[in-house]
Amino acid sequence: MNKDILSSGPLVNKPIGKLLFQYALPSIIAMSASSIYNIADSIFIGHGVGAMAIAGLAISFPLMNISAAFGALLGIGASALTSVRLGERNQKQAMLILGNMIKLDVIIGLLVTIIGLLFLKPILIFFGASENTLPYAYEYMSIILLGNVITHSFMGLNDMLRSSGHPKKAMSAMLLAVVVNCILDALFIFVFKWGIIGAAIATVCAQAIALGFELNHFFNKSNYLHFDSNYFKFDKNIIKEIIAIGMSPFCMNVCSCMIIILINTGLMRYGGDIYIGAYGIINRIGFLIQMSVAGFNQGMQPIAGFNLGAKKYERVTKVLKYTIFCGTVVTTLGFILGVFFPKHIALMFTHDKELIDITAKGMRIVVSMFPLIGFQMVTTSFFQAVRQAKKAVFLSTTRQMLILIPLLVFLPKFMGTDGVWISMPIADFLASLLAAILLYKLFKNFGEKNKSQESVNFNTNKEFNVS
Repeated sequence: MNKDILSSGPLVNKPIGKLLFQYALPSIIAMSASSIYNIADSIFIGHGVGAMAIAGLAISFPLMNISAAFGALLGIGASALTSVRLGERNQKQAMLILGNMIKLDVIIGLLVTIIGLLFLKPILIFFGASENTLPYAYEYMSIILLGNVITHSFMGLNDMLRSSGHPKKAMSAMLLAVVVNCILDALFIFVFKWGIIGAAIATVCAQAIALGFELNHFFNKSNYLHFDSNYFKFDKNIIKEIIAIGMSPFCMNVCSCMIIILINTGLMRYGGDIYIGAYGIINRIGFLIQMSVAGFNQGMQPIAGFNLGAKKYERVTKVLKYTIFCGTVVTTLGFILGVFFPKHIALMFTHDKELIDITAKGMRIVVSMFPLIGFQMVTTSFFQAVRQAKKAVFLSTTRQMLILIPLLVFLPKFMGTDGVWISMPIADFLASLLAAILLYKLFKNFGEKNKSQESVNFNTNKEFNVS
């Protein structure tokens, strides 16, 4: 965060609507960009390698989610905590958080790389790889795992850029990765004929270049939050707080891993490899919509966290309302595109008619409850931003563990592949209903304490009293 931001206080004085878009727009672009380069991989692989390669890429999703889970645990946890510390004007603690995060990123990134490479083949078979898709998944993930430290550090520092008052730089780093990735994808796949390995190399190289851009910022001592050798020592209390706050996105990613495994195995059992390829396309599009909402959430978090630290509680409430509205608009747009234009979307990835038809049918079912999931995602992120880790973890895991997994286990037995597809919107509806109940209780409590519903009571340990 720049010194002028701390002194002028736009985070605590500027109108919430303008402030949200100031922070959210770069985050939306950055988060959407992160999914766009995944989509770009799928498009180049689909047209340059084939339908089975798309299925192989889908098989690799769970392992990528496990890696992303550890990255989110550290990056999102550290960035949310940093926002609060900067709101409290505590530069020393913010610097310690940055130092602890980057050291943990390197250590955990290396561990994931070593374990992943040692057991890669059995892991992919467990995830649903067949003799047709295993070679593609194995080649792709071998390269991705080798670059895991780069990926973790890149994503973690991107989160820290946003939380420290540099959302445009975070956006620029992500866009740089997208542009480089697309250029290298085309070069490695169509010119060098490296196939799916070329797509993986392009992804790692793009992230390495973008990481260099981020490192240049944090090595600059003139920035309020920067690298300093005095702040690289491990602090167990900071690590505990990072993990506590980051546990929600960590659990969400781990649960997503389990979900994708069940989806892949269900589709393989009742449909075959081609259905896994269809889900690979649907998942990429759904991820783009969700990342757009995540961009609003990332814009909301530093505002909510900073104002929490500054004790501007009514502004915390207002930014939640704005973000819920914006997130719902985004997911409703995804619903419209998925229901009315699914074949056009599938054509972006492949010209295989069977794959296009299966993708279109599945997509219409999967997006049927999309207008609700923006609300659910924002609610979860809000509790995370204001350091109510338990509620965030509860909301993020309930949809996956308590609702979706049982549906994926039982419905396909009676409905085949349709049971796999329909499990997802049912879970979306029930999880959104639960989020609505928690928010209703929150606002009911607000109404009892202040008829205007423009202020929030916080208890002594800086958490909302929503009981």
